[in-house]
Amino acid sequence: MGARKHIKAEERKQALKSLYFAKLNNCPSSPRKMRYVVDMIRGMEVNRALGVLRFSKKAAAVDVEKLLRSAIANWEVKNDRKAEDGELYISKVFVNEGVTMKRMRPAPQGRGYRIRKRSNHVTLFVDSKPVDDNNDK
Repeated sequence: MGARKHIKAEERKQALKSLYFAKLNNCPSSPRKMRYVVDMIRGMEVNRALGVLRFSKKAAAVDVEKLLRSAIANWEVKNDRKAEDGELYISKVFVNEGVTMKRMRPAPQGRGYRIRKRSNHVTLFVDSKPVDDNNDK
């Protein structure tokens, strides 16, 4: 790796140290189904989002709930304290497409139908709410 690339990579790595996130790679469901669940909780306070995910009927909600708990734990470890109620919120969450496994299914008259088994990568960022000192207005 060249010197400039190495310097930029180190800068990116340092920038990520100040952020609190969790990643889920190669989750075996389609990105479209996962985005539906992620859109339900985007921007929410974490305790409310955990409740929404707990009572959702979507199968992908189980994976996102586990990922959210991991991001909360990462925040707690980096700050050396427990998160208080209403302190954390989901600042950013996105779903990217993962690898697609290609399979064949037998079809009539000697043909074969293609089956695409999709996967996705989910990245979830949490952050603490900014403290507002101007409450006397």
